[in-house]
Amino acid sequence: METLDDFDIAILRFAQTNNYMPQREIGEKIGLSTPAVQRRIKRLTKLGFISSNVAIVDREKLGHYVTLLVEVSLESEKANDIDQAKFLFRARPEVQQCYYVTGDTDFILIVVVPSMHHYELLTRELFFGNPNVKHFKTFVAMDLVKVGTTISLDKHGTTSF
Repeated sequence: METLDDFDIAILRFAQTNNYMPQREIGEKIGLSTPAVQRRIKRLTKLGFISSNVAIVDREKLGHYVTLLVEVSLESEKANDIDQAKFLFRARPEVQQCYYVTGDTDFILIVVVPSMHHYELLTRELFFGNPNVKHFKTFVAMDLVKVGTTISLDKHGTTSF
């Protein structure tokens, strides 16, 4: 595995919290030239440490008011059936996150939809219409307390600069 030095870690910290920060400004803050920061970002991307550059949009401003956590249990846990479920869940934009987990439940999904009516339609397609879904259990989020995208980059579990 490729090792990261302190400059790489500092660049990743800035990229995680403000991907619009100019490379010149990053360089000034960490003591590198703009071309050096640019080369490192290119290298970190090529190595897969930076997997994508995205905008995080406000779901409510776009009319997606309902967040649900859904436990899904399958009838069959054969590798092919698990792979089919992963493909099905990945293909739906309403499924924001999908975790294949251990225990009594096979998958935990984070689903964001405009309304419960939309969720009902989604359940007909994903769960009721799927003979391999044994059962599913839905939890409705009352409040969005925290959503994060940053990964701790030091030994102490903090992301301070």
